[in-house]
Amino acid sequence: MAHHTLKSGYSRLAERLNRYPQGAPPSQLLFKILSLLFSEKEAELVALLPIKPVTAAQASRVWKISETESRKVLEELAGRAILVDMELNGRQVYVLPPPMAGFFEFSLMRTRGDIDQKLLSELFYQYMNVEEDFIRELFTKGETQLGQTFIHEPVLSSADALHVLDYERASEVIKTASHIGIGTCYCRHKMHHLDRACAAPMEICMSLNSAASSLIKHGHARQVEVAEGLDLLQQAYEHNLVQFGENVREDVNFICNCCGCCCEAMIAARRFTILNPVHTTNFIPQIKQSDCNGCGKCVTICPVEALGLTSANDPQQLTRKHASLIEERCLGCGLCVRNCPQQVISMKARPERVLTPLNGVHRAVVMAVERDKLQNLIFDNQALLSHRALAAVLGAILRLPPVKRVMASKQMKSRYLEKLVQRVGL
Repeated sequence: MAHHTLKSGYSRLAERLNRYPQGAPPSQLLFKILSLLFSEKEAELVALLPIKPVTAAQASRVWKISETESRKVLEELAGRAILVDMELNGRQVYVLPPPMAGFFEFSLMRTRGDIDQKLLSELFYQYMNVEEDFIRELFTKGETQLGQTFIHEPVLSSADALHVLDYERASEVIKTASHIGIGTCYCRHKMHHLDRACAAPMEICMSLNSAASSLIKHGHARQVEVAEGLDLLQQAYEHNLVQFGENVREDVNFICNCCGCCCEAMIAARRFTILNPVHTTNFIPQIKQSDCNGCGKCVTICPVEALGLTSANDPQQLTRKHASLIEERCLGCGLCVRNCPQQVISMKARPERVLTPLNGVHRAVVMAVERDKLQNLIFDNQALLSHRALAAVLGAILRLPPVKRVMASKQMKSRYLEKLVQRVGL
């Protein structure tokens, strides 16, 4: 009977996690991961939490326990970086982040003795790199993805720099963040336990704003000032790491500094290229092939294998090769420009700008629409959804392009929502 209760508790938690727009497909590997991170009772309680942030009083009503006990549970979970706690409209609230970017990463953002991090790393690797269902859900469903690539700022010419918006610059995101936290790179820490980590810096990945505030408070990230944040960004540039951050224009919560060998986003970008798992920058390399000597340094440095060497078709030098770009694979990060000794690669603007959601609510709604999960955001049966929260979601829907608003309306089959869509005349 105890075994049945344990399994059903983790099953319900897995189902709760899978209500997020990016999804977390249930599997035995996921249940094992959750059993390391949550006790049986915690899994049962967290499975009842809504997607939106809740106060201790709201959680106590859902859990049917006292507010004092509810707050104690919430604080314990926040202290282990399972929940993120923050102040919202003058109230202390708690929210369960998605597994990624969320409590999966947080579990390895520092060395800790309360969980078996080696076993956890092995389970993460199996769940994401062998079983693959989770990574497919995270990176390949819909057009709107969790993360975006930031341009490698040192390679931009003065003219190009004029066309880069503030939210497209990692440096500007760091300068304007309310909090900056530095933690251990989840991906390289995981690979370290599998004896596969590269030599790139570990203590370099950044949490920002409200996420950083919570992680710093509970000792999972080290608070730094803007100057040190920019120094670490420069260190990332020097180690040819790609800046991969939250796909929003406002209140970015993370910037990872990714290597091509360990980092899940780069691995997914290679594995699922045609499904566009990572949003690109608004730039793409152009190669002056007539001056390329085929040294191959750009090919080696590219984290997503978007460059290769092909025959130069030179009748005077039959073996001569030059670099060629596979555009559909390219993230537009600019590392190839930095590493070209002949300086024959430069960045040019893409013909069509990549669209970035305004904030987390906007992105969640768009992702939910594309993944047929919008009902989970609005009619979460545990949500205690306030009029203000509902208004925020519906407001985000009304900012969607016309085709996606129609998709939202069809999913919800709501006359009220249809009338709202019709009222804006599109």
